[in-house]
Amino acid sequence: MLRPKPIPGVVQPKPGEELISIPGPMPGIGPFPSYSDALISACSLILGKPHAIAGRTSDPNFGLYWRLSTEYCAWIYYTPDGNYEMSMLAASAVQDDATKRRCNLPTFVDDPRYPADSLGYIFVLHNHPYTDTLTELDIRFIVSMGRIHGFEVQANKQRIPLSIVAFFSNDKQPRCDGFYQYAPLTGQILKWTVNAQGEWNRESTATVTWTDSESYRIEKN
Repeated sequence: MLRPKPIPGVVQPKPGEELISIPGPMPGIGPFPSYSDALISACSLILGKPHAIAGRTSDPNFGLYWRLSTEYCAWIYYTPDGNYEMSMLAASAVQDDATKRRCNLPTFVDDPRYPADSLGYIFVLHNHPYTDTLTELDIRFIVSMGRIHGFEVQANKQRIPLSIVAFFSNDKQPRCDGFYQYAPLTGQILKWTVNAQGEWNRESTATVTWTDSESYRIEKN
């Protein structure tokens, strides 16, 4: 039986294997002088990976595209030399829920150039195979990461809230049409979209309010 060829820049553990860390940085991309540059570059890179996009739910072949789809995830992190880097991508060989996709991003980045405790964790990145807002798994995951890494990072004389980002394309073309973003520190779910002129527009779509350490409610705007 032929094994699938490895995908450049992607780490996929064997079934039952748990990664403690994800290597960084991503070869051939970065470093970046700003986190916005890192985000935009990461969006195109991730959506360009095999089966990262399932297209529109109205497409007659959407069911097939969804079954074949893969979710990829990575960290954007801040380094002691004042740059922003992207880790390699994590993917999962096991998808045990037909209605969801997951990628099992490790908690830590292993960048051998820097001490482990010197990295600032800023964004969890992943793709959604179709245009869809953040899920309960996304929201709970980023909060769990905040409890480990902190909910904001001091970087280049500014404080950047930790957040999770879900990139999407509006059709089957590997094009970065936008992303959803949630930062536990602000509570807002934002939808960012890019127009034909390349300008980015921000819309606040909902607010997440935590009623205790385990429960929350979402109020749509």
